[in-house]
Amino acid sequence: MSRSSSPKESLIIPLKAATPSRGEPGFDLLDLPIIGRFLRWRHARTSLQLPLLVIAAIMIWDGLTGSQLAPKNLATTITWVHYRGLLILGLLVAGNLFCMACPFMLPRNLARRFFQPTRMLPRYLRNKWGAIVILGLFFFLYELFDLWATPWWTAWVIIIYFAAALVVDSLFKGAPFCKYVCPLGQFNFVSSLVSPLEVKIRDPQTCSSCRTKDCIKGNEQVRGCELWLFQERKVGNMDCTFCLDCIHSCPHDNVGISTRIPGSELLTNSFRSGVGWFSKRLDMSVLMIIFTFGALINAFGMVSPVYALQSWMADVFNTQNEAPILGSIFFFGLVIEPLVLLTIAGVVTQRWAGQSGSLLSIITRYASALVPLGFGVWVAHYLFHFLIGFWTFVPLTQSLFAEFGVHVLGDPHWDLGPVAPEGLLNPVEWGFIGLGCFGSLLLAYQIAQRDAPQHTWRAFLPWAVLVLSLTIAGFWLMALPMEMRGTSFG
Repeated sequence: MSRSSSPKESLIIPLKAATPSRGEPGFDLLDLPIIGRFLRWRHARTSLQLPLLVIAAIMIWDGLTGSQLAPKNLATTITWVHYRGLLILGLLVAGNLFCMACPFMLPRNLARRFFQPTRMLPRYLRNKWGAIVILGLFFFLYELFDLWATPWWTAWVIIIYFAAALVVDSLFKGAPFCKYVCPLGQFNFVSSLVSPLEVKIRDPQTCSSCRTKDCIKGNEQVRGCELWLFQERKVGNMDCTFCLDCIHSCPHDNVGISTRIPGSELLTNSFRSGVGWFSKRLDMSVLMIIFTFGALINAFGMVSPVYALQSWMADVFNTQNEAPILGSIFFFGLVIEPLVLLTIAGVVTQRWAGQSGSLLSIITRYASALVPLGFGVWVAHYLFHFLIGFWTFVPLTQSLFAEFGVHVLGDPHWDLGPVAPEGLLNPVEWGFIGLGCFGSLLLAYQIAQRDAPQHTWRAFLPWAVLVLSLTIAGFWLMALPMEMRGTSFG
C-alpha cells in the first residue's frame, strides 16, 4: 500500500518550529537480541493483536451465551480483573503496550485493504473534548449498569468498540478513532506520560538530513505514522500507540524505543508534533484532570460510604431512581470538585506568588502535575482487583474446556484464593499512591520553579496542599473495605 504523502502535511510538520531539546537517548529496547529482533519484524504488532482478537471473540461468545454470573464468565473476569491489571502493569513497567496490541484495529486494517477513506476528520473535532465526554460517561455508566457484574453488557461493550473503530476509521483518514474518540486510548495516553519507555529518534542529525520523511509519509512497503506524530519533532508518549510504523518505515534505522525518566515529559513546555503545546491545550489539561479525579471517584464507587451517600440523596431527592443520584455524585466528583479545588489553587498562586498569565493559563500549566498521583491511585486500585482475582482464569478455563466435553484440565477449582496475602495489599496500594504523590509534588515544584522563579515556594505551596489533600483521600479510600468485583469473593 502506497503512502507517498501524508494528508494535510502542513498541519503536522511545522517546519518553522524549533526542535525541542531531546538529550541523549537512554537504553534502547531494540538493541536487545531477542526482543529487539521481534519488534523490528514488520508483523510484530499483528502477531500480538491476533491472540487478543481470539480472546476477545471468546469473551463475546461467553458473555452472550454463557453463565450470567460474573465470576463464572470470561467476559467480565478477563475484562474487569485481568485486562485492567495487566494494562496498568504494562503502563507501569514499559508503556502503551495495549494500544500496541489492540485487537480493535485488525478488522479496520482489513477493511482498509479494500478501500481508503479520502476525508479528513473535521477540524472542530480534532481535539480531546469528545473523548473527555465519552470517558466521563464511561466512568458513570460503568457504575450505573454494573458492567463489572453483567457479562451480557460487557460483551456488547466489546462489540461496540470493534464497530466504532471500524466505522470511524472507515470514514476518515489517519487513525481518528485512536487519537480523538477511544476513551481507553486516552486513558493509556495519559498514563503513558509517566511510563519509562518512549518511541523517539536516536540521532537528530540523521533526521535533519533525511529527505523522504518516511516515518510520517510512509513508503511503498510500510505506512507512516497514522497518528501524525512527526518523529523529528515528537516529544513524549501523548497520542503514541506504540504501533511501530515509524520504526519499520524509517530508512535510516533512526527510531528506537528508549528508556527515559518517568514523567519527565510533563515538565517539557515545548511544541510537540501532532499535539502542540500542553500549556496551550485546555482540552489536554482537562483530560489529565478527569484522569486524576476519575481515579478517586471510581474507587469511591466501590466502598461502603458511597451507599450511605446514595441512601441520603435518595431521601433528599425523594426518588429511588439511581441514575440522577449517581449522576450527581459523578458530576460533583468529575466537574464541580476539580473546578473548585483547581480554581482556589490557581487564584492563590496568581495573587500570592504574583505569577503572570490568566487564571486559566495557570491552571492549565499546573494540571499536568496531577498525573503521577492519578496514575498511582489507578495502579493501586487495579492491582487490588488483579491480585485478589488473579486465579479466576483457572476454573474458567477448566469450565470452558469441560463445556466442550474436554476434561483434561479436571474439574473447575472455584475455591482458589488471592495470589498475594491480603495483609500485603494495603501496603502495596499505599506505596503506589505515595510514589504518585511524590512525583506530583516534584513536578509541581519544578513547574513553579520554571514559571515563577522569584517566588517558587509561594507558587508551589497551593498545589502541594491540593496534591496532599488528594493523596489523603486516596489513602482513605484504599483503607476502606472494597468490593471484590468479578471474583467469587465479591
